[in-house]
Amino acid sequence: MSLSVLELSAALKVRALELGFDACGIAPPTGLPELAFFNEWLSRGYAGEMSFLAKSADLRADARGALPSARSVIVLATLYNTERPYSIEEADPSRAQVARYAWGDDYHRVLMRRMDALVGWMHAVYPASFEAAPYVDTGPVQERVFAQHGGIGWIGKNCCVINQELGSFIFLSEIICSLPLTFDSPSLDQCGTCTLCIEACPTQALVAPGVLDARRCISYLTIEQQGAIPDDLAAGVGPRVYGCDVCQEVCPYNAVSPRSTDQAWLPRAVWDRRSVHDLVQMPDAELRAALVDSAMTRARKAGLRRNFQQAATQASKAQGPG
Repeated sequence: MSLSVLELSAALKVRALELGFDACGIAPPTGLPELAFFNEWLSRGYAGEMSFLAKSADLRADARGALPSARSVIVLATLYNTERPYSIEEADPSRAQVARYAWGDDYHRVLMRRMDALVGWMHAVYPASFEAAPYVDTGPVQERVFAQHGGIGWIGKNCCVINQELGSFIFLSEIICSLPLTFDSPSLDQCGTCTLCIEACPTQALVAPGVLDARRCISYLTIEQQGAIPDDLAAGVGPRVYGCDVCQEVCPYNAVSPRSTDQAWLPRAVWDRRSVHDLVQMPDAELRAALVDSAMTRARKAGLRRNFQQAATQASKAQGPG
């Protein structure tokens, strides 16, 4: 089988679904106005300690910074919204909460394998040589902007990409490609006047619609920040020991979104309905085993230990004496 570029643009979307992705779109690699806001966001200091973002700012303004020959960006979305979202079912302040994207296997590895398979298929069906660079939440790529312009979804007021059918509990990944594939129409903002996500943020990290001050974001505080969590934000962090889902949990589009049955995203028993006090006592050997092939290695063992202790302290305060 040998496909033309036009035929490949349509066929790769079908193949993507067969490989386990839930949506696929194609965006232009440059000329997207939203990419220009990144430098302003950095200048406001909203990146906190994430200095790597400033170092790659110039590259992020154009997909050709990641692949000079880029002529299109294939954007892929994968639903990870599994059944029984315990982070909102449990009201117990001593129940540890983990952002659901980290419940199961390391999405970087899972999605990279699937993208490698998609690129391999593209080489098999397209006769001429081309370059393709896959990324999964890595490298100098502004994934959300390409997702919006590839028709995957719009960037909501909580800064997450929202797909009308799938909601926002989706992993984004992309393949930057040297082929002139057919672009999809951009997604249109459908948040309307809703501000539930802004109002629900426990640490008021959403300073304006679509603008996040990472220094106040629970995901940043529990994963990226070194040292202690600031006292004025600790109560807002509460029992969250890795990441946060609050701004997505309140989103109306997630109330009706489908559930994923993919075994890769199901919660591991070690994090499922665990007490923060139990996690404080977790032996190093158990913690190391729990982090094998897990996205939670990003926080490092010392960072997780800090989070466990912080959450236990807040749980004790919430429960009061005795």
